[in-house]
Amino acid sequence: MDSRIFYGLISVLVISTGFAFAQESLISVQTDDKNYDEGDTIVISGKVTTVIRETPVTLQLFTEGNLVDIAQITVAQDGTYSHTVIAEGPLWSKAGDYLVRVLYGEGNIAEYEFSFTPETESVVTTTNFEVDAGSHGTFDVEYTIKGGTVKNMIVDSDIFALIVQVDSTDEGVITLDLPREFIGAEKQDGKDDTFIILIDGVEVAYQESMVHSDSRVITINFEQGDSDIEIIGTYIVPEFGTIAMMILLVGIMATVILTRNKYQIKI
Repeated sequence: MDSRIFYGLISVLVISTGFAFAQESLISVQTDDKNYDEGDTIVISGKVTTVIRETPVTLQLFTEGNLVDIAQITVAQDGTYSHTVIAEGPLWSKAGDYLVRVLYGEGNIAEYEFSFTPETESVVTTTNFEVDAGSHGTFDVEYTIKGGTVKNMIVDSDIFALIVQVDSTDEGVITLDLPREFIGAEKQDGKDDTFIILIDGVEVAYQESMVHSDSRVITINFEQGDSDIEIIGTYIVPEFGTIAMMILLVGIMATVILTRNKYQIKI
């Protein structure tokens, strides 16, 4: 074989191998979520496959080509690294995609994107929802929601629940002003009890911010993708109160009639 051809093949092989190694980065990067609002804590983490002694990870954070944050992060012995950023301050004024770029050693680069929404551009909706209460007509529930929209509110009298169906485009929060006349959670002595809150079948905590004589105000956090929020109390739209009273009256009347007939027979 001609020596020029041989060395040419070797050169091509070396270049190809070098290109392959350059494409395979020794470092990875990610964030703990894909969407953030102003004030959120962003956890950036990753791992290097080969630890280079005393070499830190250089992190850069950009939006629209502008540098938002820069840091040098120490790599642990197992190759992992982590960095926390608070999404607030003058550099966090623009909504949109933010790019995390990490560099390690020579030519080892990894990138990751997330979206950010400042407080001024967060969509917060406050309005009333008219709930169908069956034979009782309707009743209004005032609510405020951030991170989604309310699609429907349904009464489930079998489990004494108000089911709020939401379209959660992001992690968010909903505050509901629940009228005591139609839904509540009470102990036997008439004092307030806690509600049971389920989101897609999983029990979650809630906060009660205000207690009024005619309503209770509760706040529930939800995650992106959540759909059904069940608020379970001890009563919901007393539809069966009238029926129960009618049954009781019928029972009393039947007892009176039977008693009267009994005395008439004895006479």
